[in-house]
Amino acid sequence: MVSATSLTGAAGEHFVMSELLRRGYIAALAPAGVPNCDIVVTDEIGDRLCAVQVKTRNSTGADDGWHMRKKHEALTSPTLFYCFVDFAAHKPGGAFTYVVPAAIVAATLAEAHQAWLSQPGKWGQQRKDSDFRRFLPDYGHLKMDKLEAGWLELYREAWHLLGAAAT
Repeated sequence: MVSATSLTGAAGEHFVMSELLRRGYIAALAPAGVPNCDIVVTDEIGDRLCAVQVKTRNSTGADDGWHMRKKHEALTSPTLFYCFVDFAAHKPGGAFTYVVPAAIVAATLAEAHQAWLSQPGKWGQQRKDSDFRRFLPDYGHLKMDKLEAGWLELYREAWHLLGAAAT
């Protein structure tokens, strides 16, 4: 039986593929097992090439974020982008996507994780480091002013960033 998370991930990848094709990009799913790329993107003459990693969420999780790993802090290629797809049912307007350069994601994850580690846990204990990260639309709970609610809106439906990647 296929897991619900696998189906959600596949739905997100196909959603992003359709958005890319609709906008005139040539896009194809990367072969299974490629570690940091779900979709390969180019223009009609093959001049511009970038890679997209898709992260998809449904309405689960109270923080409206996406699961990430420590490895994502090191992925900073100027031709790698993340498409954070939000299928959350409680959002007006249906599904939408944040298109974010990998360097922004890497810096955000690293800064947020360090802020999280530096603050005491729920019972005042020192937090333990792990491989787990969360990419969030609001890091206000970590007292990170520049990453409070609304910071991610700059990247909402920012498909144009893909076209500028290789110019």
